[in-house]
Amino acid sequence: VFFHEDFANRDAWVDSTTRDDFGKLVISSGDFYGDKAINQGLKTSQDARFYSSSVKLTEPVTNEGKDFVVSLSVKHEQGLDCGGGYIKLLPTFDQKKFNGDSEYFLMFGPDQCGSSRRVHAIINYKGENHLWKKEPRYPDDKLTHVYTLRITPENKYEMYIDQELKESGSLEEDWKLLPAQKIDDPEDKKPADWIDQAEIDDPEDKKPEDWDTEPEQIADPEAKKPEDWDDVEDGEWETPMVPNPKHKGDWRARRIPNPAYKGQWSPKQIANPKYEADDKLYMIRKPIEYVGIDIWQVKSGSIFDNIIIGDNLEEVNAIVDSTWKATKDAEKKAQEATETKDAPAEEAKDEDL
Repeated sequence: VFFHEDFANRDAWVDSTTRDDFGKLVISSGDFYGDKAINQGLKTSQDARFYSSSVKLTEPVTNEGKDFVVSLSVKHEQGLDCGGGYIKLLPTFDQKKFNGDSEYFLMFGPDQCGSSRRVHAIINYKGENHLWKKEPRYPDDKLTHVYTLRITPENKYEMYIDQELKESGSLEEDWKLLPAQKIDDPEDKKPADWIDQAEIDDPEDKKPEDWDTEPEQIADPEAKKPEDWDDVEDGEWETPMVPNPKHKGDWRARRIPNPAYKGQWSPKQIANPKYEADDKLYMIRKPIEYVGIDIWQVKSGSIFDNIIIGDNLEEVNAIVDSTWKATKDAEKKAQEATETKDAPAEEAKDEDL
Protein backbone atom coordinates (compact mmCIF):
# COMPACT_ATOMS: atom_id res chain seq x y z
CA VAL A 1 0.00 0.00 0.00
CA PHE A 2 1.46 3.32 -1.11
CA PHE A 3 -1.04 5.63 0.52
CA HIS A 4 -3.77 5.44 3.16
CA GLU A 5 -5.67 8.51 4.34
CA ASP A 6 -7.71 7.75 7.46
CA PHE A 7 -8.41 11.42 8.29
CA ALA A 8 -7.12 11.39 11.83
CA ASN A 9 -6.79 15.08 10.94
CA ARG A 10 -6.74 17.17 7.79
CA ASP A 11 -3.41 18.92 8.40
CA ALA A 12 -1.85 17.71 5.11
CA TRP A 13 -4.78 18.80 2.95
CA VAL A 14 -4.38 22.02 0.99
CA ASP A 15 -7.46 23.97 -0.10
CA SER A 16 -7.59 25.54 -3.54
CA THR A 17 -7.69 29.34 -3.78
CA THR A 18 -9.02 29.54 -7.35
CA ARG A 19 -12.29 30.98 -5.99
CA ASP A 20 -13.26 32.56 -2.69
CA ASP A 21 -16.53 30.75 -2.08
CA PHE A 22 -15.42 27.11 -1.87
CA GLY A 23 -17.29 25.04 0.71
CA LYS A 24 -15.56 24.10 3.95
CA LEU A 25 -14.37 20.52 4.43
CA VAL A 26 -14.33 19.53 8.10
CA ILE A 27 -13.25 16.51 10.12
CA SER A 28 -16.34 14.64 11.34
CA SER A 29 -17.72 11.18 12.12
CA GLY A 30 -21.22 12.34 11.26
CA ASP A 31 -24.50 12.11 13.15
CA PHE A 32 -24.20 8.34 13.49
CA TYR A 33 -21.28 5.93 13.23
CA GLY A 34 -20.04 2.47 14.18
CA ASP A 35 -16.84 3.72 15.77
CA LYS A 36 -16.23 7.45 16.18
CA ALA A 37 -12.48 7.28 15.61
CA ILE A 38 -12.48 4.74 12.77
CA ASN A 39 -15.40 6.40 10.95
CA GLN A 40 -13.96 9.90 11.17
CA GLY A 41 -13.53 11.46 7.75
CA LEU A 42 -13.61 14.64 5.69
CA LYS A 43 -17.14 16.06 5.51
CA THR A 44 -18.75 18.60 3.19
CA SER A 45 -20.38 21.15 5.49
CA GLN A 46 -22.08 23.85 3.39
CA ASP A 47 -24.95 23.49 0.94
CA ALA A 48 -24.75 24.55 -2.71
CA ARG A 49 -20.98 24.86 -2.83
CA PHE A 50 -17.99 23.70 -4.82
CA TYR A 51 -15.27 21.93 -2.84
CA SER A 52 -11.63 21.70 -3.86
CA SER A 53 -8.83 20.32 -1.71
CA SER A 54 -5.88 17.96 -2.22
CA VAL A 55 -3.14 16.09 -0.41
CA LYS A 56 0.35 15.18 -1.59
CA LEU A 57 1.38 11.51 -1.54
CA THR A 58 4.49 10.52 0.36
CA GLU A 59 5.97 9.26 -2.92
CA PRO A 60 4.92 9.28 -6.60
CA VAL A 61 2.94 6.22 -7.71
CA THR A 62 3.43 4.35 -10.99
CA ASN A 63 2.16 0.94 -12.04
CA GLU A 64 4.19 -0.42 -14.96
CA GLY A 65 3.98 -4.20 -14.97
CA LYS A 66 1.80 -4.43 -11.85
CA ASP A 67 -1.72 -4.00 -10.57
CA PHE A 68 -3.07 -0.61 -9.60
CA VAL A 69 -5.73 -0.47 -6.88
CA VAL A 70 -7.59 2.55 -5.52
CA SER A 71 -10.29 2.48 -2.86
CA LEU A 72 -12.34 5.03 -0.94
CA SER A 73 -15.35 5.04 1.35
CA VAL A 74 -18.11 7.63 1.21
CA LYS A 75 -21.15 8.13 3.43
CA HIS A 76 -23.89 10.35 2.01
CA GLU A 77 -25.46 11.01 5.38
CA GLN A 78 -27.58 13.84 3.96
CA GLY A 79 -28.96 11.71 1.13
CA LEU A 80 -27.10 12.80 -1.99
CA ASP A 81 -29.51 14.50 -4.39
CA CYS A 82 -27.20 16.41 -6.74
CA GLY A 83 -23.44 16.31 -6.43
CA GLY A 84 -20.27 14.27 -6.45
CA GLY A 85 -18.69 11.83 -4.05
CA TYR A 86 -15.59 10.99 -6.08
CA ILE A 87 -11.85 11.62 -5.83
CA LYS A 88 -9.23 12.50 -8.43
CA LEU A 89 -5.70 11.11 -8.74
CA LEU A 90 -3.38 13.75 -10.15
CA PRO A 91 0.19 14.22 -11.41
CA THR A 92 2.33 17.07 -10.09
CA PHE A 93 0.53 20.41 -9.98
CA ASP A 94 0.03 23.57 -7.89
CA GLN A 95 -2.41 22.61 -5.14
CA LYS A 96 -3.52 26.20 -4.62
CA LYS A 97 -4.66 26.28 -8.27
CA PHE A 98 -6.62 23.04 -8.13
CA ASN A 99 -9.87 23.30 -10.14
CA GLY A 100 -12.11 21.35 -12.53
CA ASP A 101 -9.64 21.81 -15.39
CA SER A 102 -6.66 20.33 -13.52
CA GLU A 103 -5.20 17.30 -15.28
CA TYR A 104 -5.81 13.96 -13.59
CA PHE A 105 -5.18 10.28 -14.33
CA LEU A 106 -8.37 8.93 -12.76
CA MET A 107 -11.65 10.28 -11.39
CA PHE A 108 -13.40 7.59 -9.36
CA GLY A 109 -16.44 7.39 -7.10
CA PRO A 110 -20.20 7.97 -6.87
CA ASP A 111 -21.95 10.90 -8.53
CA GLN A 112 -25.55 12.05 -8.95
CA CYS A 113 -26.85 14.54 -11.49
CA GLY A 114 -30.61 14.70 -11.94
CA SER A 115 -31.93 11.17 -12.41
CA SER A 116 -28.45 9.86 -13.29
CA ARG A 117 -26.96 8.04 -10.29
CA ARG A 118 -23.74 6.26 -11.15
CA VAL A 119 -20.22 5.31 -10.16
CA HIS A 120 -17.78 7.30 -12.26
CA ALA A 121 -14.46 5.93 -13.49
CA ILE A 122 -13.01 8.49 -15.90
CA ILE A 123 -9.56 7.69 -17.27
CA ASN A 124 -7.20 10.22 -18.81
CA TYR A 125 -5.36 8.82 -21.83
CA LYS A 126 -2.98 10.95 -23.87
CA GLY A 127 -4.40 14.17 -22.46
CA GLU A 128 -8.07 13.36 -22.98
CA ASN A 129 -10.61 12.30 -20.34
CA HIS A 130 -12.65 9.24 -21.27
CA LEU A 131 -15.98 8.32 -19.67
CA TRP A 132 -16.67 4.75 -18.62
CA LYS A 133 -19.25 3.30 -21.00
CA LYS A 134 -20.88 1.43 -18.14
CA GLU A 135 -23.03 3.25 -15.58
CA PRO A 136 -23.27 1.08 -12.45
CA ARG A 137 -25.52 2.55 -9.76
CA TYR A 138 -24.34 3.09 -6.23
CA PRO A 139 -26.36 2.15 -3.09
CA ASP A 140 -29.13 4.66 -2.46
CA ASP A 141 -28.97 4.99 1.33
CA LYS A 142 -27.20 7.02 4.02
CA LEU A 143 -24.66 4.42 5.12
CA THR A 144 -20.93 4.22 4.38
CA HIS A 145 -20.00 2.30 1.23
CA VAL A 146 -16.62 1.34 -0.18
CA TYR A 147 -15.69 1.75 -3.85
CA THR A 148 -12.64 -0.11 -5.14
CA LEU A 149 -11.12 -0.20 -8.63
CA ARG A 150 -8.41 -2.61 -9.73
CA ILE A 151 -6.58 -2.14 -13.05
CA THR A 152 -4.23 -4.88 -14.28
CA PRO A 153 -1.28 -5.04 -16.71
CA GLU A 154 -3.47 -7.20 -18.96
CA ASN A 155 -5.54 -4.08 -19.65
CA LYS A 156 -8.39 -5.49 -17.59
CA TYR A 157 -10.28 -4.00 -14.66
CA GLU A 158 -12.58 -4.89 -11.78
CA MET A 159 -14.86 -2.58 -9.82
CA TYR A 160 -16.13 -3.50 -6.38
CA ILE A 161 -18.73 -1.95 -4.09
CA ASP A 162 -18.46 -3.07 -0.47
CA GLN A 163 -15.91 -5.71 -1.58
CA GLU A 164 -18.45 -7.28 -3.94
CA LEU A 165 -17.51 -7.45 -7.64
CA LYS A 166 -19.97 -5.32 -9.62
CA GLU A 167 -18.25 -4.77 -12.97
CA SER A 168 -15.24 -6.11 -14.87
CA GLY A 169 -13.94 -6.16 -18.40
CA SER A 170 -11.47 -4.70 -20.87
CA LEU A 171 -10.13 -1.14 -20.79
CA GLU A 172 -10.18 -0.96 -24.58
CA GLU A 173 -13.76 -2.20 -24.87
CA ASP A 174 -15.32 -0.27 -21.97
CA TRP A 175 -13.59 3.08 -22.49
CA LYS A 176 -13.14 4.80 -25.84
CA LEU A 177 -9.40 5.13 -25.34
CA LEU A 178 -8.49 4.10 -28.88
CA PRO A 179 -10.12 4.68 -32.26
CA ALA A 180 -12.24 1.79 -33.60
CA GLN A 181 -10.20 -1.05 -35.11
CA LYS A 182 -12.61 -1.32 -38.05
CA ILE A 183 -14.50 1.39 -39.93
CA ASP A 184 -16.94 1.53 -42.84
CA ASP A 185 -15.22 1.43 -46.23
CA PRO A 186 -15.90 4.90 -47.72
CA GLU A 187 -15.49 3.42 -51.22
CA ASP A 188 -18.15 0.76 -50.73
CA LYS A 189 -21.48 1.87 -52.16
CA LYS A 190 -24.92 0.33 -51.91
CA PRO A 191 -25.80 -1.50 -55.18
CA ALA A 192 -28.56 0.15 -57.20
CA ASP A 193 -30.57 -3.08 -57.29
CA TRP A 194 -30.25 -3.79 -53.57
CA ILE A 195 -33.66 -4.60 -52.07
CA ASP A 196 -33.89 -3.66 -48.38
CA GLN A 197 -37.69 -3.68 -48.04
CA ALA A 198 -38.40 -6.64 -45.75
CA GLU A 199 -42.16 -6.84 -46.46
CA ILE A 200 -44.45 -6.05 -49.37
CA ASP A 201 -48.18 -5.97 -50.00
CA ASP A 202 -49.59 -9.40 -50.85
CA PRO A 203 -50.42 -9.18 -54.60
CA GLU A 204 -53.04 -11.93 -54.11
CA ASP A 205 -54.91 -9.99 -51.46
CA LYS A 206 -57.86 -8.13 -52.97
CA LYS A 207 -60.12 -5.46 -51.51
CA PRO A 208 -63.62 -6.93 -50.72
CA GLU A 209 -66.35 -5.56 -52.93
CA ASP A 210 -68.48 -4.50 -49.95
CA TRP A 211 -65.63 -2.75 -48.14
CA ASP A 212 -66.74 0.83 -48.90
CA THR A 213 -70.50 0.34 -48.68
CA GLU A 214 -70.76 1.98 -45.27
CA PRO A 215 -70.06 5.72 -44.80
CA GLU A 216 -67.60 6.95 -42.19
CA GLN A 217 -70.31 8.87 -40.29
CA ILE A 218 -74.08 8.45 -39.88
CA ALA A 219 -76.87 10.45 -38.34
CA ASP A 220 -77.10 9.80 -34.62
CA PRO A 221 -80.13 7.45 -34.25
CA GLU A 222 -80.50 8.52 -30.60
CA ALA A 223 -80.69 12.24 -31.37
CA LYS A 224 -84.10 13.93 -31.16
CA LYS A 225 -85.10 17.39 -32.25
CA PRO A 226 -85.51 19.50 -29.10
CA GLU A 227 -89.12 20.31 -28.31
CA ASP A 228 -88.34 24.02 -28.00
CA TRP A 229 -86.54 24.17 -31.35
CA ASP A 230 -87.86 27.01 -33.51
CA ASP A 231 -87.05 26.56 -37.20
CA VAL A 232 -87.65 30.26 -37.83
CA GLU A 233 -85.34 31.48 -35.11
CA ASP A 234 -82.92 28.56 -34.86
CA GLY A 235 -82.84 27.43 -38.47
CA GLU A 236 -83.58 24.02 -39.84
CA TRP A 237 -82.61 21.36 -37.26
CA GLU A 238 -80.03 18.82 -38.48
CA THR A 239 -79.40 15.49 -36.88
CA PRO A 240 -75.84 15.39 -35.46
CA MET A 241 -73.46 12.94 -37.06
CA VAL A 242 -71.63 10.16 -35.17
CA PRO A 243 -68.97 7.61 -36.21
CA ASN A 244 -70.45 4.68 -38.10
CA PRO A 245 -69.65 1.44 -36.23
CA LYS A 246 -69.99 -0.48 -39.52
CA HIS A 247 -67.43 1.67 -41.34
CA LYS A 248 -64.28 -0.41 -41.95
CA GLY A 249 -61.81 2.38 -42.58
CA ASP A 250 -59.10 2.47 -45.24
CA TRP A 251 -58.41 -0.92 -46.75
CA ARG A 252 -54.83 -2.14 -46.80
CA ALA A 253 -53.47 -5.29 -48.31
CA ARG A 254 -51.93 -7.68 -45.85
CA ARG A 255 -48.15 -7.70 -45.68
CA ILE A 256 -46.00 -10.70 -46.58
CA PRO A 257 -42.24 -11.33 -46.57
CA ASN A 258 -40.52 -9.86 -49.63
CA PRO A 259 -38.94 -12.75 -51.60
CA ALA A 260 -36.43 -10.30 -53.11
CA TYR A 261 -35.32 -8.94 -49.72
CA LYS A 262 -31.53 -9.02 -49.31
CA GLY A 263 -31.33 -7.68 -45.77
CA GLN A 264 -30.24 -4.29 -44.48
CA TRP A 265 -27.24 -3.12 -46.44
CA SER A 266 -24.13 -1.89 -44.68
CA PRO A 267 -20.71 -1.05 -46.10
CA LYS A 268 -17.95 -3.57 -45.65
CA GLN A 269 -15.53 -3.02 -42.81
CA ILE A 270 -11.88 -2.19 -43.34
CA ALA A 271 -8.95 -1.64 -41.00
CA ASN A 272 -8.94 1.85 -39.49
CA PRO A 273 -5.69 3.57 -40.52
CA LYS A 274 -5.90 5.71 -37.35
CA TYR A 275 -5.99 2.71 -35.03
CA GLU A 276 -2.80 1.90 -33.15
CA ALA A 277 -2.82 -0.93 -30.65
CA ASP A 278 -1.49 -0.14 -27.18
CA ASP A 279 -0.70 -2.99 -24.82
CA LYS A 280 -0.07 -0.51 -22.01
CA LEU A 281 -3.45 1.20 -21.81
CA TYR A 282 -3.43 0.45 -18.07
CA MET A 283 -0.24 2.36 -17.39
CA ILE A 284 -0.04 5.66 -15.52
CA ARG A 285 1.85 7.93 -17.95
CA LYS A 286 2.60 10.68 -15.45
CA PRO A 287 3.29 9.49 -11.88
CA ILE A 288 0.43 10.14 -9.46
CA GLU A 289 1.53 12.59 -6.78
CA TYR A 290 -1.74 13.90 -5.34
CA VAL A 291 -5.24 12.86 -4.31
CA GLY A 292 -7.89 15.53 -4.68
CA ILE A 293 -11.54 16.15 -3.89
CA ASP A 294 -13.05 18.46 -6.51
CA ILE A 295 -16.85 18.32 -6.38
CA TRP A 296 -20.11 20.27 -6.33
CA GLN A 297 -22.89 19.46 -3.87
CA VAL A 298 -26.35 20.98 -3.57
CA LYS A 299 -26.93 19.33 -0.19
CA SER A 300 -23.84 18.88 1.97
CA GLY A 301 -23.05 16.08 4.41
CA SER A 302 -20.96 13.51 2.51
CA ILE A 303 -18.06 12.03 4.49
CA PHE A 304 -14.94 10.79 2.64
CA ASP A 305 -12.76 8.27 4.44
CA ASN A 306 -10.09 5.62 3.99
CA ILE A 307 -8.65 6.62 0.64
CA ILE A 308 -6.20 3.86 -0.25
CA ILE A 309 -3.77 3.42 -3.17
CA GLY A 310 -1.85 0.19 -3.64
CA ASP A 311 -0.78 -2.55 -6.02
CA ASN A 312 -2.35 -5.53 -4.23
CA LEU A 313 -6.11 -6.00 -3.83
CA GLU A 314 -5.74 -8.26 -0.79
CA GLU A 315 -3.64 -5.68 1.06
CA VAL A 316 -6.15 -2.95 0.27
CA ASN A 317 -9.03 -5.16 1.38
CA ALA A 318 -7.23 -5.88 4.65
CA ILE A 319 -7.53 -2.19 5.48
CA VAL A 320 -11.17 -2.18 4.34
CA ASP A 321 -11.78 -5.17 6.64
CA SER A 322 -10.36 -3.34 9.66
CA THR A 323 -12.30 -0.14 8.97
CA TRP A 324 -15.55 -0.37 7.00
CA LYS A 325 -16.26 -4.08 7.54
CA ALA A 326 -15.44 -3.92 11.25
CA THR A 327 -17.89 -1.06 11.85
CA LYS A 328 -20.65 -1.38 9.23
CA ASP A 329 -23.08 -3.36 11.40
CA ALA A 330 -22.65 -0.99 14.34
CA GLU A 331 -23.11 1.96 11.98
CA LYS A 332 -26.41 0.58 10.71
CA LYS A 333 -27.66 0.08 14.29
CA ALA A 334 -26.59 3.64 15.13
CA GLN A 335 -28.51 4.95 12.12
CA GLU A 336 -31.63 3.03 13.14
CA ALA A 337 -31.35 4.37 16.70
CA THR A 338 -31.00 7.92 15.39
CA GLU A 339 -34.05 7.55 13.16
CA THR A 340 -36.09 6.08 16.05
CA LYS A 341 -35.07 8.97 18.30
CA ASP A 342 -36.01 11.53 15.64
CA ALA A 343 -39.38 9.94 14.84
CA PRO A 344 -41.35 11.33 17.87
CA ALA A 345 -40.11 14.86 17.13
CA GLU A 346 -41.32 14.57 13.53
CA GLU A 347 -44.70 13.23 14.70
CA ALA A 348 -45.08 16.14 17.14
CA LYS A 349 -44.24 18.58 14.39
CA ASP A 350 -46.94 17.03 12.17
CA GLU A 351 -49.51 17.31 14.99
CA ASP A 352 -48.70 21.01 15.44
CA LEU A 353 -49.40 21.55 11.75
